[in-house]
Amino acid sequence: MAVIIESVDKKSPAYRARIKAGYTLLSINGEEIADVLDYRFYQNDTKLLLEYITDKGKIKRKKIKKGEFDELGLNFETYLMDKKQRCYNKCIFCFIDQLPGGLRESLYFKDDDSRLSFLFGNYITLTNLSEREVERIIKMHISPINISVHTTNPELRVKMMGNKNAGKVLDIIPRLNEAGIKMNCQLVLCPGYNDGKELERSLNDLLNFENVECIAAVPVGLSKHRENLTKLEPFNKDTAAKTIDIIDKFGDMSVGKYGERRAYAADEFYLISGREIPEYEFYGDFLQLENGVGMWAMVKSQAAEALNDLEKTKVDNRNITVITGVASYPLIEQIAKKCEEKVSGLKVSVRKIINNFFGEMITVAGLITATDIYEQLKDVDLGDEMLIPSSMLNSEGTMFLDSITVDELSEKLNVKIVATECDGYSIIKSIIG
Repeated sequence: MAVIIESVDKKSPAYRARIKAGYTLLSINGEEIADVLDYRFYQNDTKLLLEYITDKGKIKRKKIKKGEFDELGLNFETYLMDKKQRCYNKCIFCFIDQLPGGLRESLYFKDDDSRLSFLFGNYITLTNLSEREVERIIKMHISPINISVHTTNPELRVKMMGNKNAGKVLDIIPRLNEAGIKMNCQLVLCPGYNDGKELERSLNDLLNFENVECIAAVPVGLSKHRENLTKLEPFNKDTAAKTIDIIDKFGDMSVGKYGERRAYAADEFYLISGREIPEYEFYGDFLQLENGVGMWAMVKSQAAEALNDLEKTKVDNRNITVITGVASYPLIEQIAKKCEEKVSGLKVSVRKIINNFFGEMITVAGLITATDIYEQLKDVDLGDEMLIPSSMLNSEGTMFLDSITVDELSEKLNVKIVATECDGYSIIKSIIG
């Protein structure tokens, strides 16, 4: 597969070799360049032989010398150099299938792309991987790979994922393990399907692979927009507690086997069960933050450290509102009170936003819409400014899930809105101002 060069960085090795925009890159050192992983891997050598087609249609070759790991300097139409791979599974728990209309267009795309797993930490199901891609991961030693496993029972995996190949591709995991590829695994748990005995089976199977570094178990997220979808039950206090017990049992076993904990329950399981979330030290290297594993402990620890380093000070009547979701409300309120104790003249009001848009079972801050914020705060005195977590916004930091911009909401509520990163240090800094 050839790729067209869109631009060439000035003063780069490719620029000095007179490679131009509009040329078509065929290979580097005899290796076909199909996408970003091929390009980034094979450009690292110090001596390169580029084969390309000029804008006149002639095939040419050019030798280039460069420093090891120096960028060659070629740019392409898209970052991946081709289209993102779409997910073709029909998972019974897929949250995208539970989205109503009217949200940001990008939210409706289901990706299942191994390149995004390596480059950005996205999770893949393995069902999209060709044999060439499996061999490439092993050859290039692309590691770690993040895998949405859900269950190691092949028949159950087919049933839960609605893909006849979902069970067969589990054979890829031992191949990656044998090749020394590190894997982080995710289990989205659905009561009555892959919890209980099936969860025990999955944890036991996965923890037998030495290169499975971490397993995160998260509860299924159920919105109120589940028309014509498989009926699923949410976790309750009792089933969440039993799930934690199973995960902790295998987590303890992994400590004995590998010297480190490798199985974790998401923070949400603790909140549902009413149990205390473990302390910072419990979570090791925090490999599963994107799955909500250890986020509470990390933010709590970071905020405590930031406050400990802060000397008692005074501000000139700073009055702000901090908004968050139901799940994180107790922690953010606790942090806000400690800020008020440390900073004279600071008044912080913490408001939890009920998720009416997706349903009250959705409690994370990242799924709160501007619509719910406005409806619940339109008659509230919000003070000098309102802090929101950046997880509520798109990657540009400009728009909420329901396509309402930050500026639009700010104007409607007549308050300055400031987005803060979701770590304890940033939260403290933003609150104090």
